[in-house]
Amino acid sequence: MAELTWRFARFDDLSAREWHDIVVARESVFILEQTCAFLDADGADPECAHLIGRVGGEIATYARIVPPGLKFPEPSIGRVLTTKNFRRGGYGQALMKEAVARCDALYPGQGIRIGAQRYLEVFYTGFGFATVSEPYDEDGIMHVIMLRAA
Repeated sequence: MAELTWRFARFDDLSAREWHDIVVARESVFILEQTCAFLDADGADPECAHLIGRVGGEIATYARIVPPGLKFPEPSIGRVLTTKNFRRGGYGQALMKEAVARCDALYPGQGIRIGAQRYLEVFYTGFGFATVSEPYDEDGIMHVIMLRAA
């Protein structure tokens, strides 16, 4: 695995180029690859912190840290992705480790709640998340709510 270079920033601190690259990565994974027609620009991004993992200048991984009260009572990690060229190389593991650490640092003692695609449920249990809901359909993909206790 090539080394990731991390950039962690609030929305207003991202450059136009960085935001463009994030949008391209999110649309490529969630809309094109997963053939999921949904409004990615959900209004939450300006309130979130954004974690970008790059390899050689290219986005390899991305996640956003959502403050408590915006999506869930607890802070959450969302829009988690590894771009196609970097899958199966341990980058998703590195991303979640970094995202959990950043979320815990921003919101100590609050736990983390996520809406996870069901096929990744086992992946997230490896980071201390436990399923707390029945499966539900979100934009044509089965999801579950998972909680990592404080």
